[in-house]
Amino acid sequence: MKICVLGGDGYCGWATALYLSRKGHEVAIVDNYLRRQWDHELGVQSLTPIEPLSRRLGVWQEISGRAIEMFTGDVTDYDFLCPMMDTFRPDAVVHFAEQRAAPYSMIDRKHAVFTQVNNVVGTLNVLFAIREVVPDCHLVKLGTMGEYGTPNIDIEEGYIKIEHNGRSDVLPFPKQPGSFYHLSKVHDSHNITFTCKIWGLRATDLNQGVVYGTVTEETSMDEALINRFDYDDVFGTVLNRFCAEAAVGHPLTVYGSGGQTRGFLDIRDTVRCIEIACLNPADRGEFRVFNQFTEQFSVMQLAQMVQTAARSMDLHVEIDHLEPPRVEAQAHYYNAKHSKLIDLGLQPHFLSESLLDSLMNVAVKYQHRVDISQFLPQIKWHEARNPRSRRWSAQAAVALSEQR
Repeated sequence: MKICVLGGDGYCGWATALYLSRKGHEVAIVDNYLRRQWDHELGVQSLTPIEPLSRRLGVWQEISGRAIEMFTGDVTDYDFLCPMMDTFRPDAVVHFAEQRAAPYSMIDRKHAVFTQVNNVVGTLNVLFAIREVVPDCHLVKLGTMGEYGTPNIDIEEGYIKIEHNGRSDVLPFPKQPGSFYHLSKVHDSHNITFTCKIWGLRATDLNQGVVYGTVTEETSMDEALINRFDYDDVFGTVLNRFCAEAAVGHPLTVYGSGGQTRGFLDIRDTVRCIEIACLNPADRGEFRVFNQFTEQFSVMQLAQMVQTAARSMDLHVEIDHLEPPRVEAQAHYYNAKHSKLIDLGLQPHFLSESLLDSLMNVAVKYQHRVDISQFLPQIKWHEARNPRSRRWSAQAAVALSEQR
């Protein structure tokens, strides 16, 4: 297939592009390098050293013998997007090109507005471009389990049967997003639902859980191909943060009691799920929803697993409980269905089997790059302005002047 990966320089996009290329698909990456700019803005960097995209692609072609086409541009720029689509003519578009961090969207008004404009307008542009240029193309859109929130009932895969006053219908599962970022994803879902209905587009929404791991078969082929390992308080995941803390002997920072529960999956399962969706496209006019995760853990369970793994490596770490920066229940019911991708052939990897190789060993190898100042949360959900916002304008101005 011809598959276009929007946001292909990012964490999920890079691993996906390499995986699909190695599987024999003709792959193009679209990116505007904003993810790299955000590191400069926030004063952070991936624990793993990330090479320039041109070098990454060159090394990949040299090792694999397969070229990945590169388009530099922004999906919020429709005048760029349409000609790109017309040039590549994809069978499937995998859409990762969004600001994906809830904390980033909660820094202040500027970051909230940017997140929603970037994500919602970008996705709308993609929908219009598909309709205008490649109407039979299948959109594979990265959603998030965070759209659902933490309801006190089982979470279905996208839709729920409702009976009310003697009548019944199948409706989208109620959304209870917990940040301006998650709200943007809900808006995306509504816009995709609408355009599938009125234009006959075909789309699959992958409501993904928290992804962990840096290792895939492809990224392991050369140091230049290594994937991101974000552990900071904005773009870092809780599991990455715990592993980086353990590697340098810092107490594991659990927010509140640690009863917050979410779905998780290995990056190797993410790339396989993307391929499964591409090879089994939605029908014309269909908006499909898959819950994309393999296991559920509470934050405290993750901390205990990392602590145990650290001890096996002769690393002794304690667990600290911090005041929660987010507005969320610290303990809640959480049971989400996730059978559709399994039914289509996904064979999951499990955290218990990959915690050491895919996370702890990587964190220890690059422990000299750990910045412990990034461990503690600086962004609080209930505040309209956070410490990180004070350096946004100055650093953004520097970044823009360097671009010019």
